[in-house]
Amino acid sequence: MIDTHCHFDMMPRPEAYIRQKEQAGDFVIGMTNLPSHFKLGIPFIRDYKHIRLALGLHPLLAADSIRETNLFREYIDQTSYIGEIGLDFSKASVRTRDVQISVLKELLAALQGKIKIVSVHSRKAEKELLSLLCEYDIKNVVFHWYSGPTALIPEILSKGYYFSINESMTLSKKGRSIIDMIPRNRILTESDAPYNEKSDIKKAMTNIQITEAEVYRNFRELLSGIE
Repeated sequence: MIDTHCHFDMMPRPEAYIRQKEQAGDFVIGMTNLPSHFKLGIPFIRDYKHIRLALGLHPLLAADSIRETNLFREYIDQTSYIGEIGLDFSKASVRTRDVQISVLKELLAALQGKIKIVSVHSRKAEKELLSLLCEYDIKNVVFHWYSGPTALIPEILSKGYYFSINESMTLSKKGRSIIDMIPRNRILTESDAPYNEKSDIKKAMTNIQITEAEVYRNFRELLSGIE
C-alpha cells in the first residue's frame, strides 16, 4: 500500500503503527502539523526503509505558531517531504485568512528551488492556494483530500500536480465527481488517519477500480529525482 498522507505521530501508539507498516512493506508518509512535531519525530524514523516524516505547518495552527516558520526553515533540508501545509478558509478558520496567507508565503519562499514532495491542504481556498503555488513555482505537489470546485481540476492537472484519494472521498457524491475528473496516472492514495474514520486504502482502491500497480507506478513517477 502507498499512504501519501497520514498523521502517525498523532496516533496512540505511533511506533507500533509504523513498525507494522514497515513489516508489511507499505510506504507511508507521515505529516506533521508543526515543525516542532517534526523535530521531535525525525530521530525515530531515520532507520526505516519505507517510512518517511514530512515537515509541516498546518494552516489551522498558523495564527498561533508564526514563530515556527523559523524552525521550518531550519529543518527543511532534513527531509524530501513537506506537509501538511496550505490554506483553510472554512467557516471555523476564515478569520485567520490573512495570517495563513502570510505564513504560507514564508514557507513557499523557503521551498523555492528545492526538490521536495509537497502535500497540501486546500479546504475552501483552492484557487488562492493554486495561485500561490504557481507564483512560487512549487513542483511535485499533491492535493490532499481535495473537495474544491471540479472546474479547477484541469488547471491543477496542467501544473503536473497529483491528487491523493482516501476511502471517504470514494463514498460521497462530491468525492466521486472529483475522482471521475482525475486521470488515473495522477491518482495517489492516502488514509489521513487518525483524523479520517474511513481510512482503508484497499477499500478506496477497490471503490475507484485502480490497482496497487497503477498507484505504485504513479508514486514512483512522483518520486523521480527525489530519492
